[in-house]
Amino acid sequence: MAQIHPLSIVHPAAQLAADVEVGPFCTVGAGVVLGAKCQLISHVVIDGETRVGSGNMFYPFCSIGLASQDKKYANESTRVEIGDDNVFRESCTVHRGTAQDKGVTIIGSRGLFMAYAHVAHDCVLGDDVILANAATLGGHVRVGDWAIIGGLAGVHQFCRIGAHAMVGGASCVLQDVAPYVLGQGNPFSLSTVNAEGLKRRGFTPEMIAAVRSAYKTVFRNNLTLKDAIATLVTEQETHSAEVQSVITPLLDFLQSPGRGLAR
Repeated sequence: MAQIHPLSIVHPAAQLAADVEVGPFCTVGAGVVLGAKCQLISHVVIDGETRVGSGNMFYPFCSIGLASQDKKYANESTRVEIGDDNVFRESCTVHRGTAQDKGVTIIGSRGLFMAYAHVAHDCVLGDDVILANAATLGGHVRVGDWAIIGGLAGVHQFCRIGAHAMVGGASCVLQDVAPYVLGQGNPFSLSTVNAEGLKRRGFTPEMIAAVRSAYKTVFRNNLTLKDAIATLVTEQETHSAEVQSVITPLLDFLQSPGRGLAR
């Protein structure tokens, strides 16, 4: 049976795994599902239709699954879905989706959300994402696996942050950030390839060299985006399967609609 502190309120309809720990002064609503080994340290609020996987830790004053701040939201039945082994530090906020999108805010697994990080309605985040202190995502933002958003950075509604990208602290992101790149600023501008991050994640020298070459094609050779994509597509035919495995996601990102590409 879940360990629930007597100073907390857990709705009888909430579903808690047997080894969940709920510390003092927490509130858990009727539609909440908490998986195995989740821990609410204290003063945590989780409400709405919120499904949380296993091994997640919520530090004091987190607010998860409450209504969107979108003024169009009219209390429709929407939800939050969270994967496994995430850490939500003090005062993080995650809002449920809206009917204007797919009605769900999704967070993957193994993420780190530092103090005061905000995930707005209808965002979709991959695995191993890091939002540093007070990083803020507007509504409908998409964040790929292993992306890092620096402290105090803000990401505009509907923007996409590609996998393995790194956004520097205090940046203002107004357009899509491609996979594998590193940059910062207000407005955000690119600096280089996130090569150190790729090394740490097991990318081979050949794969990183291919990413650097693709980066030059798209961002440094004065090509239109259409021509840069055509060049990458042609080059793909000559690459090894290993290299194709990293260039294909970049191509998919560039060929998908968004808010325009930060270049």
